[in-house]
Amino acid sequence: MVGKRLSSVLSHAANAISAFVDQWDLAMSAAGEDRSSPSAHALLPARLVAGYEDFLGGRFRREQDRYGQLAKTGQKPKVLLIGCCDSRVSPEVIFDAGPGEIFVVRNVANLVPPYAPNDDLHGTSAALEFAVLSLAVEHIVVMGHASCGGVRAFVDNAGEAPPPGDFIGHWMSLIKPAAERVGPPEAPLDLYAERLAKASIIHTLANLRTFPYVRERETHGQLALHGAYFGVADGRLLALDEKSGEFLPISEAAHAKAFATPRF
Repeated sequence: MVGKRLSSVLSHAANAISAFVDQWDLAMSAAGEDRSSPSAHALLPARLVAGYEDFLGGRFRREQDRYGQLAKTGQKPKVLLIGCCDSRVSPEVIFDAGPGEIFVVRNVANLVPPYAPNDDLHGTSAALEFAVLSLAVEHIVVMGHASCGGVRAFVDNAGEAPPPGDFIGHWMSLIKPAAERVGPPEAPLDLYAERLAKASIIHTLANLRTFPYVRERETHGQLALHGAYFGVADGRLLALDEKSGEFLPISEAAHAKAFATPRF
């Protein structure tokens, strides 16, 4: 009798546990979790996981056909944009670009070293080569921005040799020719850094033209080079007029409208 009663209790308990597991599986499935693998939040930062889920339910859902087509046919962007790795100046956001529209290279202070065909490791030059020779982009845009930490680091350490192992200091030495044209640092340093950042864009365009395939394609009208400067605080975009050397505002009417329209 006791045996039958114990067997019945165990049976009910097993059924309850099984039902609980089934409900847990359904809950985890609905939440997009897989119990057989570690929590997604343990593998990636929670903000990225949440953003990815929003992407799946939003932009990816709307542009799924576009992604599928790109997977089949490959990318064919018309523009190579060389920008800064600063998290505040994402080119895809600033230019409202869809997938496959812009080939983006980002590094500290949006610099390009001069052509140097040696055995060193040239990440930016490799990306440039791929964009021009393989993708056949039609435009190269060098986009700097206000409050650039790389440019300010160069200004704050002007005249000092970078210590061994200082990658940023050695990298930022690429703007020395631009600094020589601008002149020595002078107060206010924020304005000086802005002038230097713009001069660096002009110098980077000159460095781009040291690459034979860039120079050749530009000469034959197959490639156009541009300079741009983005204001982080005010969202103003300036573009370089190489004839005058001045950076001129782009889309002033749209910019004025953005600030005239109440946000809330």
